[in-house]
Amino acid sequence: MALAVAILSLSAMVLQYRLVESRLMSAQQDLLAADLNGLAALYDQRRIIALRQAIDYRATAATGEEMLLLLDRNGATLAGTRPEWPANLAPAGEGFTSENPTTFTEGGTRWLAVARTLPGGFPLLVARSLQPVDDTLAALRRGMFALLGALLVAGALVGWLAARSVMTRINRINTLADRVAEGQLDARLPGIRTADEFGLLETHVHAMLDRIENLNRATHRLSDTIAHELRTPLNRMLQKLSRIEGQDDLTADLKSEMRQAIRMFDSLLDISRAEADAGTGGGLVPVDLSAVATEVWDLYDPLAEDKGLLTKAQITPDLHILGDRNLIAQVLSNLLDNAIKYCAPGDRLTLDLAPDADRILMRVADTGPGLPDDLKPEAFDRFTRAERDRSTPGHGLGLALVRAIAARHGARLTLPPTTRGFTLEIRWPRLQQSD
Repeated sequence: MALAVAILSLSAMVLQYRLVESRLMSAQQDLLAADLNGLAALYDQRRIIALRQAIDYRATAATGEEMLLLLDRNGATLAGTRPEWPANLAPAGEGFTSENPTTFTEGGTRWLAVARTLPGGFPLLVARSLQPVDDTLAALRRGMFALLGALLVAGALVGWLAARSVMTRINRINTLADRVAEGQLDARLPGIRTADEFGLLETHVHAMLDRIENLNRATHRLSDTIAHELRTPLNRMLQKLSRIEGQDDLTADLKSEMRQAIRMFDSLLDISRAEADAGTGGGLVPVDLSAVATEVWDLYDPLAEDKGLLTKAQITPDLHILGDRNLIAQVLSNLLDNAIKYCAPGDRLTLDLAPDADRILMRVADTGPGLPDDLKPEAFDRFTRAERDRSTPGHGLGLALVRAIAARHGARLTLPPTTRGFTLEIRWPRLQQSD
């Protein structure tokens, strides 16, 4: 906007400059025509003698803004304000007409001139200095440039203030979006909303968040209710099965199925609790993430080696976060358990833990079958499983629980591209140790 105003202003000033230049040149042409008319009147009275006397008289009172010169047939000076004819200027036409004047420069000064040949072969030069015109135009240009500079500065200042105001309002909404992305669905913008487009946008965003929060709450409530209501009858059925005699194989299979169902409901409840606590920060304490990772790795490493996996862990010591030790261990246990479950003998399983700027990077990678590309966008959704894994025990809740616990701690999950296998990166907020 400021640039557009500056361009329009510059166009207006250029137009004004051309108008002033035209008026000034027209005025000089009028003065030149008046000089020629006066000389023509004298010539009509007494011919060359009158012109010579008039030019001699005006030469004595010359101000430097006019040039008069009369030559004889042989080119000798008869009268004038200068001793000789200007170089590169030849007489054009005859008589005292003022049409089609020409300009020439001499000594750094521009002149508007009429060079004619009078009857009998007498060259006559009448010229007016354009120095006053050039001085006036130069002053006008300086004023225009100063005004343009002031307009640019003022436009830049106004643009900066407007941009700052807009960016402040945008950052206000972005801050809300960041809080919501971290799991704070109950986050809202403080203060009174203004009666403009941004205020309307904030109103719509709040209405959208209210709707999302209500739907999310209803979904969680339904999930919790189902899990709570079904766990009890399943446990009762499990107890009754233990009383059945004579069908040990059947009861063992039924018990296994029921235990898996109960574990699924326990996982759903764990996910709901972690999602409900996301963004609150309550219950989190300083935890040595390096120690937790080492303990969990030491627990699962023998299991991986028994299955024939090649394992390696690189854990930087003394890395601390603000978190829940049990939930962190559950995250790593889920990831390692899944890797061991789906990898085949000879596959690699690695765990890396290292500082990453103001965060701590935990990377679990394997060279197993990995996730199909079409499942990666919904990898962290509940009950997400590949068709090839349907025969493997599980319910597709492991990564959903990992995401919920990561959100509880303000950690960031990423699935970096891999040529083979599965890799998950978790960036935990690093706890700044006070001296």
